[in-house]
Amino acid sequence: MAFTVLLSRDGVLVVGIAAVLPRAEARLRIRAAVREALARWLKMDIESISVESTPGAPPRLLLAGRAAGLSLTHDDGISLAAIHLHGAVGIDVMRVQDIPDWANLARDYLGPQVAEELAACPDALRPLRLAQAWTAREAVLKCAGLPLMEWDGVALNYKVQHIALQDGFVAMLATQKTKTGVGP
Repeated sequence: MAFTVLLSRDGVLVVGIAAVLPRAEARLRIRAAVREALARWLKMDIESISVESTPGAPPRLLLAGRAAGLSLTHDDGISLAAIHLHGAVGIDVMRVQDIPDWANLARDYLGPQVAEELAACPDALRPLRLAQAWTAREAVLKCAGLPLMEWDGVALNYKVQHIALQDGFVAMLATQKTKTGVGP
């Protein structure tokens, strides 16, 4: 199985496959890549790693019977998986493209502040900035266990980071912020 490890640190592993495949085949391939990458990363028997899927529910990752965070995302020609050994995780990927109805999309799903920022940015940068904002929002929603939904005014407080990909795609990874400092 050809896969690429895009990130491996702090209990988080991001794996990608680049191939133009029918969606059902892409789903099977990324799940197989998750198992193979985890077996290598954790030096485990691949048979002790499983990805369970139930229609209408996010996939579950089991490592020797213990659950770990898993998020999957697909766009034409690329599939990504994010694994978090210590908590929830969300990942989203999107091809950078001009979207004619970007203003309504941003207002409805990304909120007024992001819509204003997109309106103020140069036209040539807008597709990239929209893809960055969209993938960040969707990764956070996945990490929070929430479905894609219109903007509700609630800011979700998660750590979001860019995942470097080939030109033409943007991906963002979301994990829960760790508590630091004094307090409960």
